[in-house]
Amino acid sequence: MSISWGELLIEEVPARIYRPVDAWQGWLVWAHGGSWTRGSAAGWHEVCADLARLTGATVVSVDYRLAPEHPHPAALEDVLTVLEWVANQAGDEDVSVGGDSAGGTIAACAALSWRDQGRQLAGQVLAYPPMDPECGAASYGSAVFPTREGLRDSWQAYLGAGAGVGYSTPFEADDLSGTAPALLVVGEYDPVRDDVEEYAMRLLADGVAVRLEVLPGVPHGAILAPGPMRDWIGSAFLQLSPRKEMS
Repeated sequence: MSISWGELLIEEVPARIYRPVDAWQGWLVWAHGGSWTRGSAAGWHEVCADLARLTGATVVSVDYRLAPEHPHPAALEDVLTVLEWVANQAGDEDVSVGGDSAGGTIAACAALSWRDQGRQLAGQVLAYPPMDPECGAASYGSAVFPTREGLRDSWQAYLGAGAGVGYSTPFEADDLSGTAPALLVVGEYDPVRDDVEEYAMRLLADGVAVRLEVLPGVPHGAILAPGPMRDWIGSAFLQLSPRKEMS
């Protein structure tokens, strides 16, 4: 599938747009990884172009502001700005939000923010998002990258001096009901695996449709290379729609 792409500036938020040339299946707003302190839309160019090919969606990659210079809620605000723009462009087409690693955390918070506004997204596509600023789960103790200490430092840089406005992690929400159906994917050897599995259970307990995939033998950062994680997202995304049942 051929992809066309270009650069955008959406209310001062830089972004890149990737569109299948022949046809597309809805829209996917993507937030890149990088522990909230690194990464860029340019750095995730190949990832997002491949996601557009595999999902058939128009992918809009957000070049959100980075910590520590811009702590929470700057990144969330940028993703919400682009999400609003995409919703205005999409008309009756489905709109989803997603991200990998720190970007997955931001995307999940964006989905909750839309839920709080009484608005409907087709889905949230979350690749190995960290959820706990304390990194307390057992899975953090056995992984090589990122380390518990390193990820705690990244959380501190992201959160800054205070809590800010809006969700910094979905674990802050007492009730997840009504948020978008979720695709969650994480590697077997990822330190955030326990966070991801816990979030899946919380979503299910609150009546949210969830598909969770734990990829055997896979570490953190797997979406950066072609392979099973991108392929799984591409296949599972086709089931993401308020008009379809997730199985």
